[in-house]
Amino acid sequence: MPDVPIDTHAGEPAEAPLMGLAALMTSVCSGAELTDLANQLLERIKRNPNDANALMDLAIISHLWFKHDIGLATQAQALRIRQHYRLPPTGAARIRLLAIMHHGDLAANTPLEFLVQGTDIALDMLYVDPARPFPASLPEHDVIFIAVGESDRSRAALKLIEDQMPCWKRPVLNRPERIGRLSRDSVGALLQSVPGVTMPLSVRLPRQVVERIGSQALPLRTMLADGDFPVIVRPVDSHAGHGLAKIDEPGEIAGYLQARPESEFYVSRFVDYRSADGLYRKYRIALVDGQAFAGHMAISEHWMIHYLNARMSASQEKRDEEARFMQHFDTVFAARHADALRAIHQLAGLDYLIVDCAESADGTLLVFEIDSAAVVHAMDPVETFPYKQAQMKKVFDAFQALLERAAAAPPAD
Repeated sequence: MPDVPIDTHAGEPAEAPLMGLAALMTSVCSGAELTDLANQLLERIKRNPNDANALMDLAIISHLWFKHDIGLATQAQALRIRQHYRLPPTGAARIRLLAIMHHGDLAANTPLEFLVQGTDIALDMLYVDPARPFPASLPEHDVIFIAVGESDRSRAALKLIEDQMPCWKRPVLNRPERIGRLSRDSVGALLQSVPGVTMPLSVRLPRQVVERIGSQALPLRTMLADGDFPVIVRPVDSHAGHGLAKIDEPGEIAGYLQARPESEFYVSRFVDYRSADGLYRKYRIALVDGQAFAGHMAISEHWMIHYLNARMSASQEKRDEEARFMQHFDTVFAARHADALRAIHQLAGLDYLIVDCAESADGTLLVFEIDSAAVVHAMDPVETFPYKQAQMKKVFDAFQALLERAAAAPPAD
């Protein structure tokens, strides 16, 4: 459907610019509650029910407050008004980047805003939906980036985008058919033959099959070739540790399922990746046009690590180690795993990719997940993490150089 003009109805006030994910999440990370801002957005919507920018920003705030049902409903209301949203550049636009996106929560799309925030790159975001006709024309652009992340919910959208691509004249980054290969079970199978990489196989199982494994009516190895307890279980399409659990023996499965409503789960073998000091270390690596960059390093006493629950801000010792990791990344970690990271890039075939990983006891790269929609950012407070800004600038500069190379390509015939 064509875009609805910003000033949809005569007499209604024009919309204020979109604030967007990066600005709003940065505010939250800085300690802002956003309550006053949310009330201001509600007032704007009351004055103008077609204020799509206010609705989209309110949807983001709802997700940041973990009110996901409200966030999804508010986003849907915004998308009924308009599919196209814009974050203006700083100054004159040097590159016009068009992101093709899909409705969903904050993990549904590549968060490109963090990569181009505060630059002269104009970011247009076009939300597509298989339930609607594809827009008759695209916003003006120099480069297209497929920002839709892999999930069951996005599969039809990725196919819709793939079908439209032959009509497009400008370069496309992160092709949709390659994003679709990033499911946990597909990636696990893909990386089995890569030297220097360890990634346990993941199998996707219906709830009833997991129940049978728990009751020992079905041996785990009949479903998972390298399967043995302990295992990792998580709901399909879950992220950020939601529903993730380590199951040490079959008898624990019933209790896990009792607390989970989902109908399908991924099951994989657990790998104990503790270092010699008893701590777990997890790395986020960005691959930009095949070049590896450090995103972060999290250190924790617990195997299930996310940067926030690792409490890096509370430990100077942990931060000092992360600073050393970033300072020497090119000559130590990236050099040690150069062949493995190169193979991951080639097999995935994506221009921009995030690898969440660790190092196993034998020194191989232990891959947890490959994802095109994970976030790298510079939101951490400079006074606590003074070493991060320079490292993140490397990632952002590399991404912008990727866009420049793509934008310089001649249009397709």
